[in-house]
Amino acid sequence: MQLPFPLAEEPDQATREKGRLLFAGETDFVKGVVAMDGLPPADRIEVCFAGRSNVGKSSLINALTGRKGLARASNTPGRTQEINFFTAGEEHYLVDLPGYGFANAPLAVVEKWQRLLKRYLSGRQNLRRAFVLVDHRHGVKPVDEEIMSLLDSSAVTFQCVLTKEDKVKAKDRERILDQVREKLSKHPAAFPELIVTSSEKGDGIETLRSTIATLV
Repeated sequence: MQLPFPLAEEPDQATREKGRLLFAGETDFVKGVVAMDGLPPADRIEVCFAGRSNVGKSSLINALTGRKGLARASNTPGRTQEINFFTAGEEHYLVDLPGYGFANAPLAVVEKWQRLLKRYLSGRQNLRRAFVLVDHRHGVKPVDEEIMSLLDSSAVTFQCVLTKEDKVKAKDRERILDQVREKLSKHPAAFPELIVTSSEKGDGIETLRSTIATLV
């Protein structure tokens, strides 16, 4: 019997090559955006990455692009309040959303950021998929479900990417995967495949590259 939210299969050779070529070219920082009128033109395929603070989002983006210093992790969780845009080749934007949870900022600043996030997610026509990063050691937390519910209401398809797979004890993996699947089953915008990654070991990076490269 097919499990709900199975692990994504390894890409075939042609798809793997497509993913490799996408990220073999130049990947450049475009700008950090703090208001909707600062968004770059919606003239290319766009994917965004969301995740709570300390989930390993910067490490994953750096592993995807093969550039260690491209996305920088803030020393203070929740400090960065910009939407950061990067180019991948000539046809894609990678969008790094600020980490959510533990925001070390005044309430008014947090509320302003939340409004910007809602407007971005609901108003960006070229956004093809959101990747919601979840720490494989901990599974889905209430703060993760908040962003998932926001994606549901914005009608943005999102795919769960589990990070730090190398730090999970073998005996705990299936239990945590079951918890993730149970939580995702409540979200209509959830894409029905999981991608398991380790930025440190490189696990799942080719699969994620191929997934992005085949979005149209």
